[in-house]
Amino acid sequence: MMVLETTTLVDRVPLPTARRSVRNRQPVNWLALGQGTCLVLIEAAGFAVSTLLLVLGLPLFVFLLLAGWNLEALFAQLGNLAEHYRTAEPIARRFFAQDLQIGFLIASGGLALLRLPAFLRRLDRRLNEGPQPHD
Repeated sequence: MMVLETTTLVDRVPLPTARRSVRNRQPVNWLALGQGTCLVLIEAAGFAVSTLLLVLGLPLFVFLLLAGWNLEALFAQLGNLAEHYRTAEPIARRFFAQDLQIGFLIASGGLALLRLPAFLRRLDRRLNEGPQPHD
């Protein structure tokens, strides 16, 4: 009777022994991991919220600038826009809403890409700081 014996690349890899795996393995610092995760989440949330607030506030700034910082002129133009929107055809309303959504996404993405390098530098600096003493 003939025995078929095969050796694969996986068979040639030495299996770790209990002593070797314990010696090479460093314990996980769960406190530092949790603190770092919380810091990243807080910083990322702040970055996202500030980016969205900047994008939402920019049109108000532009409209106020165009109205000469006059609120009556601003609200008159907004009323005019609202009246045109109310009397527009449904397909025109849909296209207008779609254009606003696309513009918002482009403005948000563009501003986020512009602010991202500074955010990553600040995050790296904060993560590399040591524990700060509490007074």
